[in-house]
Amino acid sequence: MTTATTTSRRIHAAFAEAGVTGRLHALDIDSGAEIDAGADEAVVTASVHKLCLLVALHQQAAEGRLDLTEQIDCPPTGRTAGPTGLAAMLDPVRMSLRDTAYLMTAVSDNTAADLLLHRIGLDAVNSATAGLGLTRTRAVHTFHDMLATIRDDAGPGRARALTDPQVVARLTALDPARTNRSTPREMTRLLRAVWRDEACPAEHGAAIRRLLGLQVWPHRLASGFPFDDVHVAGKTGSLPTVRNEVGVVEYPDGGRYAVAVFTRAASTAATLPAADAVIGTTARIAVDALRAT
Repeated sequence: MTTATTTSRRIHAAFAEAGVTGRLHALDIDSGAEIDAGADEAVVTASVHKLCLLVALHQQAAEGRLDLTEQIDCPPTGRTAGPTGLAAMLDPVRMSLRDTAYLMTAVSDNTAADLLLHRIGLDAVNSATAGLGLTRTRAVHTFHDMLATIRDDAGPGRARALTDPQVVARLTALDPARTNRSTPREMTRLLRAVWRDEACPAEHGAAIRRLLGLQVWPHRLASGFPFDDVHVAGKTGSLPTVRNEVGVVEYPDGGRYAVAVFTRAASTAATLPAADAVIGTTARIAVDALRAT
């Protein structure tokens, strides 16, 4: 049995123990060595797709189509729902595109994401990923529209209905064929392009990496690397039963590893610490295997 097969089995066993199905791809950014655990399965990206939007925004800035210091207004009404950032604020806000991108990335602010989407459009996001050869990565709808499908599919019970597995099973937002989607392998390819300044010119690549490094959530990918000298930068994504994160783990010896983990829990509970933690656990298994090669 090869080391890669043993590692894949360990990863799938960890997913099973946590009560989730999972898909993972890990990639040594410099050597190209990889760990594959369902890496080519179509997955629901949820807020991970904000990374694609961030790359598209910076590509447009690099091409001179917009100025990242351009001011954008956010009135108090009509905001996309969400528990963080502008989505949770009550008063009018005026801020730059780049600060809006910070909120979208660091705290996964849905309103901030949709402000940027309204500025550049879904077609620009899909053009950015297609231009990088990510043929299975597709933005289908805004975050407002994605959340609207959940409300419509849940029916009269709305949030309470999302504890019913039969309701959750029919959600459009959880079907990769009908919602924003990608594969774990394509997400690590995108991260590699960002870290190698192939997605954008160096100035913009550095800006993207900075924002991913400012993400505030430590309970998923970063939980697998609790070391002061190891840096983790990433983007999470969450929907009912779905917990995802993609990111890059950087070691002090210069090792850089892109990791994409996408999970779906059997339980509909909103709080599942084991399902969050297994993202870090499996990422660590994969990165340790890459570092041992």
